[in-house]
Amino acid sequence: MAVPKKKMSRSRTRSRKAAWKVHAPRPVACERCGQPKLPHRACRECGTYAGREVIETE
Repeated sequence: MAVPKKKMSRSRTRSRKAAWKVHAPRPVACERCGQPKLPHRACRECGTYAGREVIETE
């Protein structure tokens, strides 16, 4: 098992962890109505997901 020979400094540890950034998911166009929606979620406008209606809308 690998064991570190020296203690890693706080600045080195934090600069390595700084590369792990989270970005907001980009909206995609709904296949049916063309409105922007989050990926892998039902459309709020027409209520469809994967080509079928899953939510009743007015």
